[in-house]
Amino acid sequence: MRFDFIDLRLFLAVVDAGSITHGAAAVGLSLPAASERLRDMETTSGVKLLERGRRGVSPTNAGEALAHHAALVQRQMTQMRGELDEHTKGLRTVIRLMAPTAVITEFLPGRLAPWMAANPHTDIDLKERQSSEIVRALSAGLTDIGIISDTVSTDGLRLRPFAIDQLVVVAPPDHSLAGRRKVLFADIVHENFIGLAEGALQENLDGRALIAGGRLRTRIRTRTFEGICHMAAEGVGLGIVPATTARNCRRLMKIVSVRLADDWATRRFSVCTRAEDDIFPAARALKEHLMREPHP
Repeated sequence: MRFDFIDLRLFLAVVDAGSITHGAAAVGLSLPAASERLRDMETTSGVKLLERGRRGVSPTNAGEALAHHAALVQRQMTQMRGELDEHTKGLRTVIRLMAPTAVITEFLPGRLAPWMAANPHTDIDLKERQSSEIVRALSAGLTDIGIISDTVSTDGLRLRPFAIDQLVVVAPPDHSLAGRRKVLFADIVHENFIGLAEGALQENLDGRALIAGGRLRTRIRTRTFEGICHMAAEGVGLGIVPATTARNCRRLMKIVSVRLADDWATRRFSVCTRAEDDIFPAARALKEHLMREPHP
């Protein structure tokens, strides 16, 4: 069987996105061209590589094996480009980084900015994912660095502390929660909420509501944590945001914040890489920078 590098890149992108359409767009191919390549790959290999369903696609056992080896090839190519970057002035390097919602909005801008300014020939492909997805992506070689919470199993991966994130409930000052120091999620799941338009944190909260025996009554969804705080200050509903966001917003608007007392609401984030530590030089340098930063 003969697969070229574009075939392997396409297959990894499709597996990562769970969608042929999005995977094709990620590698710059049209949907018909991508579909034809995938069909040819299955015909050439003689096995089914993808399960196709109404909600997207997922790899078969054979597809998972192909993704593993394709990731190894891609990682070796990326490592080669990274090492050549040390000898070729101006060559751009791309580091793949995955992190949850709160890390991307609250911690990474301040951590990444000085490093990227000092490394002008390195770009970062940043994707928002839940911690469990990040662990799978690291194991499959679909990302170079991940930042994950302590709620998932990380066998075979290396972790170093990154930051601690505490979720809080925000509400207007006249709400019945005002004056309380903490509250359990199950005690407020019946309230009206303001949610995020999308993201790993919102998916987690929606899932927690189902576990608690209810469904979040979300009146509106915004794109930012600051938007949630603005809505909460006007009495639209409750919001759940990182404590750092709530502290910043209290300087600008009238809201109260109450610590969410559930164990899962205090999240310890770690920088995570593959155990063999075979990432290319630029990614290794970024990892070391992230680990040197203070961990609030």
